[in-house]
Amino acid sequence: MNPPAAKDEANPRVVVIGGGTGLSVMLRGLKKKPVDITAIVTVADDGGSSGRLRDELQMPPPGDIRSVISALAESEPLLSEMLQYRFSNGTGLAGHSLGNLILAALRDITGDFVTGVRELSRVLAVRGSVLPASHDSIVLSAKMADGAVVEGESKITKYGGRIERVSLLPPDVEPLPEAIEAIREADAIVLGPGSLYTSIIPNLLVPGITDAIRASDAAKVYICNVMTQPGETDGYSVADHVNAIAGHVGGPLFDTVIVNNSDIPRRVRSLYAEKGADVVRLDLETLAALGYRTIADELILFQGVLRHDANKLSHHIYRLAVGQ
Repeated sequence: MNPPAAKDEANPRVVVIGGGTGLSVMLRGLKKKPVDITAIVTVADDGGSSGRLRDELQMPPPGDIRSVISALAESEPLLSEMLQYRFSNGTGLAGHSLGNLILAALRDITGDFVTGVRELSRVLAVRGSVLPASHDSIVLSAKMADGAVVEGESKITKYGGRIERVSLLPPDVEPLPEAIEAIREADAIVLGPGSLYTSIIPNLLVPGITDAIRASDAAKVYICNVMTQPGETDGYSVADHVNAIAGHVGGPLFDTVIVNNSDIPRRVRSLYAEKGADVVRLDLETLAALGYRTIADELILFQGVLRHDANKLSHHIYRLAVGQ
């Protein structure tokens, strides 16, 4: 293996790992910074349009990849909106996102899903690289606290029990070599934000991913969710999140945790409580005792739903990437 490339202080290399809406929101802010971005995205989704294409065409699920491409695109806003467009009717079309269908077509045209992702990224002038964690579709399996074993990402959160551990089927999927190389050369490696057990941990269980992160000298950062996720992290504190990751990968994997410390208005908490979600408890003393550096800031925006403030998050990530 070649030695790591020299660090570029002007354009540090940032690898982000995860999936889902939280990752895409963050990337919209991060692409405004002078950084070289690689997004490594989960391929465990089995619901909705992605799940249908995965089953019918025997391809990796494209949904999270599509959202990340849209977030990083520098093309006309209409093109990005088109990529995210979801058909509401039509036999066979209803429920499908246009971007998912385009990725399926490019997989067939180029003969390879990763090449198709690369070509769509080129056409949309994506800022950085978007990579699936593996060439293979992954089935996520969860052992629940009541002893049940639930297979399939979409079924796990619907089950409603407490998750003890997740694993991959098959367990020996091949990591994407480009993903391992990006981690090895990174100046900062960022996990999250996103669903703990279904978007973040599955990437870390792909053989080689965790070893590459652990061997890296990069700043290693976990961005914790603001709210708990029903059926997945009910009642969790920040420390519960980091302990879950450590428990799955054989010990602590990152050195810095970025958390929100602003108050959530009562009316907003009530809206989330109706869906079974609550604020993730901020236990700074426990995090310090576990050896983590914590960056706490007012990191939320509310526009119908709570979202991380992408600009503030990107500021903290950039400072860590350049060693500040």
